Amino acid sequence: MRKLLSGAVAAICVMGGAVGAAEPYASLEAWGEALFFDTDLSANRTQSCATCHSPEAGFVDPREGAVSLGDDGHSLGDRNAPTAAYAAFSPAFHKTPEGKWKGGQFHDGRAATLADQAKGPPLNPIEMGMKDEAAVAARLWANPRYLETLAALKGPETTSDPLKAFDAMAEAIAAFEQSKTFQPFDSRYDRFLRGEERLTDEEEHGRLLFFSKQFTNCNICHQLRPGPFEERETFSNYEYHNIGVPANVAVRAVNGVAGDHVDRGLLDNPAIDDPAQAGKFKVPSLRNVAVTGPYMHNGVFTDLRTVVLFYNKYNSDLPEQQINPETGAPFAAPEVSQNLSLTDLETGPALDDKRIDAIVAFLRTLTDARYEPLLDR
Repeated sequence: MRKLLSGAVAAICVMGGAVGAAEPYASLEAWGEALFFDTDLSANRTQSCATCHSPEAGFVDPREGAVSLGDDGHSLGDRNAPTAAYAAFSPAFHKTPEGKWKGGQFHDGRAATLADQAKGPPLNPIEMGMKDEAAVAARLWANPRYLETLAALKGPETTSDPLKAFDAMAEAIAAFEQSKTFQPFDSRYDRFLRGEERLTDEEEHGRLLFFSKQFTNCNICHQLRPGPFEERETFSNYEYHNIGVPANVAVRAVNGVAGDHVDRGLLDNPAIDDPAQAGKFKVPSLRNVAVTGPYMHNGVFTDLRTVVLFYNKYNSDLPEQQINPETGAPFAAPEVSQNLSLTDLETGPALDDKRIDAIVAFLRTLTDARYEPLLDR
């Protein structure tokens, strides 16, 4: 059984057989921690936020498979659960002055903010499966400590108004997700920046390649801050791109999805109706990437090196570098062949095996200290 973080269990004060006054949580963050682990917020009381975003597994779903099993015991998602770690750094969903969409939560940005994202899974019928906001509020009010917390931190109206109670819940979960628990910035790379640790020659080679504008295209999308020695780099510019990811036929098969179904990415965001956005997905953070596979929005690749090879195929003319090592066949065609970000993808020369291995070695240094034991599993 996986360990929970401290403070995750709501306590009820019982004295002389009667339920006494419950002590409210001291802050939204503390309450949000309890909510994050609370399976009572799902229809069958079997699933919490932590089920698909386990703090013991880089805040992704540690269960087998590229997509997550829902609270009902049989429904499956159609996208890989993204990590909740460092998600707080994604800006609110917006359109930049240059006309690019940026930020938001989920792979398609359909939740503008962290709090908006927290409202999604409880009401999703294939995730936590609650009927509506009122049903969630009823579960909150049934917990004496939650009820006291609502009154103390968000006002008495949240103890009777289901929509306000639901909003308060989401705000609390978002507050917890903004805590250091989710973004410690203590990886070997961070320790290297602080002069506390040295990188190996291979890792340093990979670092130089990653930040080079001459030898790779990695930092075009996976660098937020201007310099290669900037602290608190999240390794995403939070833009949306179609990089030609193939469909995950295994996910389609287990979901019974018709062969002509297309995941349109950003175009499936209700706020977007521009066909030029089809196939685009938000650039993910590379923090903890070495321990949070499978990869891509649909979990189509299982190995991190395969991901680097996939990018490299755009710049290589060698037949052997067009092969997906996980299948032994050429990389499959893009699920959405329009709107490919070819200008970015084709920037830079092809990489040989030594440079590919160096980049993978560098990416492994982005693993938070608590997850370093997972690197060799």
